[in-house]
Amino acid sequence: MPIIRLIIVDDHPIVRDGLRGILDTDDFEVVGEAADGPEALAVALRTAPDVVLLDLRMPGMSGAEVIRRLREQQPGVHVLVLTTFDDDADVLPAIAEGATGYLLKDTPRDELRRAVHAAARGETVLSPTVAGILTRKAREPEPRTLSPRELEVLRLIARGATNREVAGRLFITEATVKTHLLHVYGKLAVNDRAAAVAAAYDLGLLDRRR
Repeated sequence: MPIIRLIIVDDHPIVRDGLRGILDTDDFEVVGEAADGPEALAVALRTAPDVVLLDLRMPGMSGAEVIRRLREQQPGVHVLVLTTFDDDADVLPAIAEGATGYLLKDTPRDELRRAVHAAARGETVLSPTVAGILTRKAREPEPRTLSPRELEVLRLIARGATNREVAGRLFITEATVKTHLLHVYGKLAVNDRAAAVAAAYDLGLLDRRR
């Protein structure tokens, strides 16, 4: 089995020392360390690691930005997040930017070693909390959004404009207005103008103050 080359990125030296101790085995070679995002990019470029073990919240650059730049800089690198933060605001951007795995710092050392092996193979590794967040997110319905033009049409309709008046205001044909309204009805799951306006207000797509 080839030795896995990795770098450890964390702004706390004691954490880096602890991780180096955990990963100081025949299976791994820690080829570099970094205390922040810019340093991580430089070290990764110099050492070409298989895996980057990355904390998320560090000075200088967000963890998600570090992941994005690492993936652009070295498409073959695998980023395994190791952090104390497991809320949506941290998890979702990191996964979206291409993190191979996401673990919490209370992960047992043997499990961490197995996770680094899995990450090096390109396998997704998630702590139970993070897996739960992603499962919940996948089950949420897609947000119902309208295009800027559809919003313009609906805003005028909400003010009492007829299709002809909307067409005149927006310099489009009445047929185009009707097409936009049909799209709005479909997106908002309604059947008429009044219901579309009411749904748009309920969803916050229209501002009652305007």
